[in-house]
Amino acid sequence: MAGLAVQPDIAYAASPLHSFDLYVPPQPHVSPPLICFVHGGAWRSEDKADHAPLARRLAAFTRCPVAVPNYRLTTPATPLHHPAHSEDVLRFLTFLLTWPGPAPGTPPPYDPSRLYLVSHSCSAHILTSIFLTPPDPAAAYPSLVPDPRLLASTRALVLSDGLYDFDLLLHTYPAYKTWFIAPAFGTRTSYAPFNTTTYAPREGAEHLSWLVLHSTGDTLVDMPQSERIHARLCELYPPRRVERNFDELTEEHNQMLQGELYPRLVGQFILDDIAVTAASTLYCMN
Repeated sequence: MAGLAVQPDIAYAASPLHSFDLYVPPQPHVSPPLICFVHGGAWRSEDKADHAPLARRLAAFTRCPVAVPNYRLTTPATPLHHPAHSEDVLRFLTFLLTWPGPAPGTPPPYDPSRLYLVSHSCSAHILTSIFLTPPDPAAAYPSLVPDPRLLASTRALVLSDGLYDFDLLLHTYPAYKTWFIAPAFGTRTSYAPFNTTTYAPREGAEHLSWLVLHSTGDTLVDMPQSERIHARLCELYPPRRVERNFDELTEEHNQMLQGELYPRLVGQFILDDIAVTAASTLYCMN
């Protein structure tokens, strides 16, 4: 996209692993919403740079800036357990609310009161762990409670081909336990405490809109994961706030991010929500 500016490696905390890249299209108006894409990778792999093409396509389609963060991964050198990954993403999102901008006297190129969050694969679990809360308070992590300002600023979430119910996942893909579930969540007989399809909305998050996507060509994560989180969200939110698309995407798990359809589906959902919010605001003013 002509005129797209990239601001790489913006620190949101002290560690070199805590940084994000920001893709800023030419601005037709002041302070557009910000789109954040949080990468997947089974809590163990991928980097923000892997998703530069997707970020560029989202920015071009929506004319909104797109931020793509890194967060710490579970590796032999960094054997992190949940909730460390989610804590990092929450820290990043909270940072966006008060970031002074790329240079003194230059404000952020987005409106921090309008955030749209996009997730894929394991990051769908990361975001639902932040914006939903376990039914058992004893299973909740205080470190994952969002600032009320973040809840108020977040407009909508997109969840694509996500992981939510690990026990169900392992029934279909038992090898995933030793590959990435146990390294990130510990060795357990049941992972029910982390099943975000049983979670409830956090206080202050009742206004959120949701889009659940799943590709029919995904052989790494099966459709029941997305069906269950969609069914749960339909129990928690009014029908107008929960959308799904399980029919149009046909690519493999990560290949879907490389095509033109994924950013169009995500981008149109965001643009539609922006338009509805603007119309509602205008109506209230009149």
